[in-house]
Amino acid sequence: MDPLDPDMFHPGCPSSVMPIRIGDKWSAMIIACLEQGPRRFSELRVPIHRVTPKVLTQTLRALERDGMITRTVHAEVPPRVEYELTPLGRTLLDLIEACRHWSRKHMPTLLAARDVYDHTTQP
Repeated sequence: MDPLDPDMFHPGCPSSVMPIRIGDKWSAMIIACLEQGPRRFSELRVPIHRVTPKVLTQTLRALERDGMITRTVHAEVPPRVEYELTPLGRTLLDLIEACRHWSRKHMPTLLAARDVYDHTTQP
């Protein structure tokens, strides 16, 4: 799509419903954690230990709403809840890997640019 196209910002544009949250702080990590199979909430908290329970819950709900993951409640006492990637969610794994590759290659340059910016723009 042409970035100067006025229809790009039209509410009906497909980009307006894209799951932009895959670029948020936690969604890609959750998706990567689910790559090997279903996990419980507490199992997700181990590798993503910096996320608060509230934010993890919100992110899981958003991913479920977008059809990226499923939430299965098993009839046990206490109830066991598992999260799993859907086929649609699995399609994001290649994109996440591409972002990881880009980060490994360009992170030093990005951090250097931030350092220069921070040192030249502070009063």
